[in-house]
Amino acid sequence: MGQSQGLLLFKLNLQQKFAIGTLKVQEIVPSTRLYSLPGSHPMVMGAATLRGRTIPIIDMASAVGYRPVTKEEYDSCNIIITDCSRQIVGFLVRHIDKIMECSWKDISAPSPTLGCNIYTTGVMELEGKLVQLMDVERLLSDIYPDDENIELPQFTAAELEELRNKEILVVDDSMVARNQLASALDAAGIHYQVSKNGQDALTTMQTAVESGKPIDVLVSDIEMPGLDGYEVAFEVRSTPNVSATYIILHTSLSSSISTERAQQIGADEALTKFDASELMQAILRGVKGRENIT
Repeated sequence: MGQSQGLLLFKLNLQQKFAIGTLKVQEIVPSTRLYSLPGSHPMVMGAATLRGRTIPIIDMASAVGYRPVTKEEYDSCNIIITDCSRQIVGFLVRHIDKIMECSWKDISAPSPTLGCNIYTTGVMELEGKLVQLMDVERLLSDIYPDDENIELPQFTAAELEELRNKEILVVDDSMVARNQLASALDAAGIHYQVSKNGQDALTTMQTAVESGKPIDVLVSDIEMPGLDGYEVAFEVRSTPNVSATYIILHTSLSSSISTERAQQIGADEALTKFDASELMQAILRGVKGRENIT
């Protein structure tokens, strides 16, 4: 079951190509007039008014550690308008290369030996050169840090007891997303395990079955190198000894496409990152669903 996705390729300097999934992209526009945003992060160049909306514009090159775009360069640049993690922002890039289709199987986790940018969540080879998949979630979290106060639902003592007696597995290739999930679960005192990729998650689930403590609720990202969340969900549903696991696909994508696809492959729910209260309510529904099965 191969799942292809669109990638938008672009450059932040003369040599290195980067990519972002097209499902995160709303549109690409030429550089436009910017208005000052007092008190904003230093990497926010200003705000643009597009289709009646005021959108912050981030110099992506500068934000990830490359030379900032100069005033002389600005007019030849493009802005990628993204909808990611419930935020609509624009990323200024020096050059738009092309849009292409690829499989998540063609994307691998970045190796320390490759010297990738810290905002790289995956790599692939194209025409003999390395393309780095941008971790937009991490970039946005650095520019717009989350409020440390996590708002959780008002669970009853019985509900908390249910949650704390179940086995929960979180899988996400993004360090930021894993930390957000961990913080929410820690705040509620809930035990959980963590995997960084889909294949590791499937192995963990089999090990859990063998130990007599099968995973009750799986919370998985969708966009991951190697096995994506859709494929993980499909494999879980196709494997008898883990098929009853309640599956929550948790994605930075706001598109309805991801929700429809999640339902098609057998996931129980699809949520947009990141709302701690919404996620915890979904996990509780999963726990109750598992109890109905068992």
